Order: sequence, then C-alpha cells, then structure tokens
Amino acid sequence: MEQLNQTKVSFFIIKGISDAPKLQIPIFFLVLLIYLLTLGGNMTILLLVCLDYHLHTPMYFFLVNLSIIDMSSATIALHKILIIFLSGNHIISYVSCLTQIYFFGSFISNELLILTAMSYDRYVAICNPLRYKTIMNQRFCALLAAVCWMLSLIELIPYVVLLNALSCYRSNIVNHFFCDPVPIIQLSCSDTSALQTLLMVEGTVVLGLGPLLLTGISYIFIISTILKIRTNTGRRKAFYTCSSHLTVVIILYTTLIYQYVKPMEANSVEYNKLLSLINTAAVPILNPLIYSLKNKDVKSAFKKRLYVCKCEN
Repeated sequence: MEQLNQTKVSFFIIKGISDAPKLQIPIFFLVLLIYLLTLGGNMTILLLVCLDYHLHTPMYFFLVNLSIIDMSSATIALHKILIIFLSGNHIISYVSCLTQIYFFGSFISNELLILTAMSYDRYVAICNPLRYKTIMNQRFCALLAAVCWMLSLIELIPYVVLLNALSCYRSNIVNHFFCDPVPIIQLSCSDTSALQTLLMVEGTVVLGLGPLLLTGISYIFIISTILKIRTNTGRRKAFYTCSSHLTVVIILYTTLIYQYVKPMEANSVEYNKLLSLINTAAVPILNPLIYSLKNKDVKSAFKKRLYVCKCEN
C-alpha cells in the first residue's frame, strides 16, 4: 500500500468492496450478475419501446432516456471493480478517475432531470388531458430531453475543475470500489472548503432540491386533480398512470439523500460503500422491473414480442 507525503498524485489505487480473500469470488459474481441484470433489463425496455409503436409516447420516450442513463452509469461505476477482480490491477490513472467522477455525476444529475421531465409529462396527462398531445409533442419532448442532457453535462464542470485543483494528497489509496468524490476529498491535504461547499450547494440545491421541488409541485397538482375525480375507479386509474414514476423517484432520492446530504465525517467508509452499491447497482435494476411489472402496456408489448419469436421459430 503506497502512502504519499502530501504530493500531487498521478494515479489512485482502488481498494475495492472487501479485503477478505474468501469473499472475492462471491462478490465478483454478485457484481457481474447485477451488471448483467442492469444491462438486460434496461436493454429490454429500450428494445420494446423501439419495436412497439404503441409505446411511441412521451412517457416511454423519457423511459428510453432513463434506460440509457442507467446502463451508462452502471458501466461507469462497476467496470473498474470487474477489471480489478479479473486482472488484479487496482490502479486507475488520475485523469481516468476524474473522468469517472465527471460522467457518473453527470448521469446521476441527468437521471434526476429526466425524472423531473417525466413528472411534468404525468402532470399534463392527468391535469390537462385534452391538450396532452398538443403540449407533449415530439419536438417539445426532444427539446426537453436535450436540455436535461446538456444541463447534466455542464453542471459537473465546476466541481471537477475544483477537484483537479487539489494540489496534494495524504494517500492515493481510495477505500471504495470506484472514484467516488467523497473519499477522494477526504484523502486530500489541500484546502477543500470551497469544494465541499460547492458539493453541498450544487448537490443539494441545484441537483437535488431543484428537481425534487419541481417534481413535488407537479405531484401536488396531480394529487389535487385525482382527488377531484368522483369515482373510485377513475381515481385508481389516474393514480396508476403515475405510480411507477413516483416509486422510482422515492427510491432514487432516498438513496442519494442518505449517501450525499449528510456531512462527510458522518459517513463511515463501509456505510458509504454500501449506499453507493445500492445507488449504482440496485436502482438501475429496479427501474425496468418497476416499469414492466406495474405497466400493462410494457407487459403487453413483451408478451407480443415473445409470441412473435415463437411463431418465427
């Protein structure tokens, strides 16, 4: 283990999930299984939406974006730990580490923004159904998605610039399974007050509270409209159309709040790694499961594809 005496580093050593030799093989297969399930589930959603014209609606257009984000974020976060298990090489270059931080943060930011766009889509569908097709047309949806992608790529630039400005580190051993910003900052012997302030302000206000507030406003109007529906059947049907999205929002924000909103010293290393694993692995798996199990259109499209495949064989 290489200890550095307050010098600039050219590489980091990723410690991994666990040091226990007996756990290495089970952890490898668990991570590999999680990664394959993430790719398989989200790729299935993507293909179903592309192949079935009944799913060519704004909600599924945003769901495709969500699937692409989930596959990308899981690849960014989990590929290094898989390489470590296969090759035994724990080293990641300084540039690669910053790149991993930038893109992973951008994908998380983008997921929050896309979920916010989906909440607006549900708001229009329930609160203004007669004008739904006019408002949520293809051009507007494409523009909304493009804005989400652009904002997510821009928002992380100041943070990575400040992270790159750190001039020295006490050690280059990162006690994590990928380049997470929290342990990197804790290793630095430079003044990180500006970086921590930016992390709190941008992470909680811009990336967190902003999208959460907009999503909350949408659901205030949605719930208000649902409560005005006279029949129980109508209320259940209206709530069913947004239940999948609401479930995903609750799960994602809960994991992110527990992981990043607490002060850094309040987070134990193992606790932070566990939450990171849930956030980077479990959440991308749950998204396609939630949308497929709770959505009749997706289940119908899946059954139709299976029937077509059986007929071709």
